[in-house]
Amino acid sequence: MLDPRHLLRQMFDAAVSAASPHLHVPKALPKPPNGRTIIVGAGKASAAMASVLEQHWHGSLEGLVVTRYGHGMSCKKIEVVEASHPVPDRNGEIAAHRILEMVKGLSEDDLVIALISGGASSLLALPGVGLTLEDKQAVNGQLLRYGIPISEMNCLRKHLSAIKGGRLAAATFPARCVSLVISDVPGDDISLIGSGPTCADQSTAADALAIIDRYKLDVPSAVLEFLNSPASETPKPDDLRLSRASAILIASPQQSLEAAAKVVREAGMTPVILSDSIEGEARELGSILAGIALQVRRFGQPALAPCVLLSGGETTVTVRGNGVGGRNVEFLMSLALKLQGAEGIYALSADTDGVDGSIEVAGAIIDPTSLRRARTLGIDVEKSLASNDGHSLFKMLGDQIITGPTRTNVNDFRAILIEGTEM
Repeated sequence: MLDPRHLLRQMFDAAVSAASPHLHVPKALPKPPNGRTIIVGAGKASAAMASVLEQHWHGSLEGLVVTRYGHGMSCKKIEVVEASHPVPDRNGEIAAHRILEMVKGLSEDDLVIALISGGASSLLALPGVGLTLEDKQAVNGQLLRYGIPISEMNCLRKHLSAIKGGRLAAATFPARCVSLVISDVPGDDISLIGSGPTCADQSTAADALAIIDRYKLDVPSAVLEFLNSPASETPKPDDLRLSRASAILIASPQQSLEAAAKVVREAGMTPVILSDSIEGEARELGSILAGIALQVRRFGQPALAPCVLLSGGETTVTVRGNGVGGRNVEFLMSLALKLQGAEGIYALSADTDGVDGSIEVAGAIIDPTSLRRARTLGIDVEKSLASNDGHSLFKMLGDQIITGPTRTNVNDFRAILIEGTEM
């Protein structure tokens, strides 16, 4: 068998490659229309998606997409703008306004192709009428700090926006609107990906208000006023303006997990895909999966071990310490503490977009020596976990996974490699 750490990295690389826009965009392109073709989009993969679309499109086109700083690519006909993620900035606000204006006034003969991927919620930062960018920044900062599930985060974001929650698709009517979507949300609900700018929204403004109350969020008064007004309501499934809008899911977390499983099988091990949509606190998941890994290591049947436990999804981190969080490193610290250096268990956890939280590091790797090496360096891993400071820990250990922008995003990838026991 290959070195476990090297094999884990091969799995991660395979998972990222399986979500590449180069594989999926060409197969999903609609036929050119009789009229104009407008390309719009947002997300960490949007620039790569636009570049691939240009290369395979037969006919004229124009448009604009917005992506995270550092994730841009050169396009000839489609303008690429970079903006801030996860907290929105003025560049994202201006880009969202331009995108919305670009799709207005089209005819039935025109086509809008929307390129949507994870990160679009922050990058399409166009506040509802009466709200300011500062209002949205204040809300977004709290959503990130309190570890709120993505479904609830995006519910609130939709109802504070002038472009998300189906409003972008509504603006394109009567043109045809086709969305090509890369999923980064548990369950692949297209209406949640990037807060669903081109999809009808089932949630209500009352739901958004309930989220504020549930988590006792301290939001600006203008936010409460807006959510209590009719202007905050999003287009619903029966809205005529969405009747010519459709969406195609072109890449998903499950596809990436299956690509990693193929690597595992080729290495002579058994892959076990636990789930592509795990949510909850990252540290709690670390403790749970450590217990499962220890059980497999001690009592696994010969048909199972050696094996690799694979999972995806989007966990959360409630930041209480002085660190910057990062759900993948948080998960790994918890996992390592529960494993206590158990022999034969290795793990990798990383975000497929190359960014764990707000840090330009995808994630990290642990092995049976991780806790011992940390102690040798004078690091108290329990204190690091309490401080939500996993990135500092793994930087000192030299175990970070650094990829740079991958220009795709199917959320977190976790692999726990369990070597077979000698009976």
